[in-house]
Amino acid sequence: MATISAALSVSFLPPAARRAVSTATSSSPRVKRAARFRCCAQPPSPEQQETPAPLPSPPELPSSLWGVSTSAWTAGVAGLGLLETGYLSYLKLTGSEAFCPVAGGGCGDVLDSDYSVVFGIPLPLVGMVTYGVVTALSLQENGEELLPGLDDLDIRLTLLLLATSLATASAYFLFILNTKFVGTSCLYCLSSAFISFTLFFIRLKELLQDIGLARIQKFVGLQLAVAVIVALALTNSYSSATTQLKGTGDFVLEPYKTEVTSESTPFAISLARHLHSIGAKMYGAFWCTHCNDQKQLFGREAMEILDYVECFPNGAGKGKKMANECVATGLEGFPTWVINGKLLSGDQELSVLAEESGFVSESPEQS
Repeated sequence: MATISAALSVSFLPPAARRAVSTATSSSPRVKRAARFRCCAQPPSPEQQETPAPLPSPPELPSSLWGVSTSAWTAGVAGLGLLETGYLSYLKLTGSEAFCPVAGGGCGDVLDSDYSVVFGIPLPLVGMVTYGVVTALSLQENGEELLPGLDDLDIRLTLLLLATSLATASAYFLFILNTKFVGTSCLYCLSSAFISFTLFFIRLKELLQDIGLARIQKFVGLQLAVAVIVALALTNSYSSATTQLKGTGDFVLEPYKTEVTSESTPFAISLARHLHSIGAKMYGAFWCTHCNDQKQLFGREAMEILDYVECFPNGAGKGKKMANECVATGLEGFPTWVINGKLLSGDQELSVLAEESGFVSESPEQS
């Protein structure tokens, strides 16, 4: 207040007096100190400081194989599988004969067998749908908007599981081809297996490149679960499947009865009674020469005692199926003996059958 009053009183003084007062005031130390004050902003506290926005990270490069993205590889390989299974589906649904580029191949025998159907659905049709889904998902992953609503993680996981399913099924079918269709060449089966395994390795390579080997363990467990489910489903579907006589797709062999002309020895008769008592069985086929040799080795009287199962009672060839009991036993050739749960393939000496069955003869004669 004193300062304001002094300023007002000075304003009413004459000009000469005001200059004198001004000079006296400017020489005051207090005023000189006030003249050194500056207006400046107080530095902000650490809480008030704004954190600068992080720079955007560069876009993640898609995994590639030989300079081509894995999604493009997947789409191309799955497209080949789609074409092959589409052709086989057409043959299966129309009943047309399969063109086999390999001379002496059995493509038609495999396609016409019970193993070409899964739970009543033609196997090529299942493959065509699966390859079609894989192709569409791969194109979606590559930037095409074919299936809206799916993010990148959903697509990758689905492709990985589908590739695992295809590879498992192909491995299973290769086992069927080598055990149930011995001596049969099926180019379509082999090419389908190649396509499935290629898809599996492409998706596995992408997984390794994206997440690394250390984090892949959680996906391995999921893949193993899918593989087990596929294998069990196929086993259940083929539990009652039958196969035709290999290489007889163009003719039908009517059944006939082979005559046993040799006489049985006492040892053979005793062995036959023993085998019958323990439930041992001989599985054979009327057209099998080794089966006939085994019968002649036992002789007429002993064969009437033995439990013999004819695996082709209705004939062999196109449209003729193996007996269900023979299929369930898992035979790989003829004749086959089942003794105490053990399978013996091929014709056997009587001494071998006696040893395997635990037969002890009172007669020294063995043949």
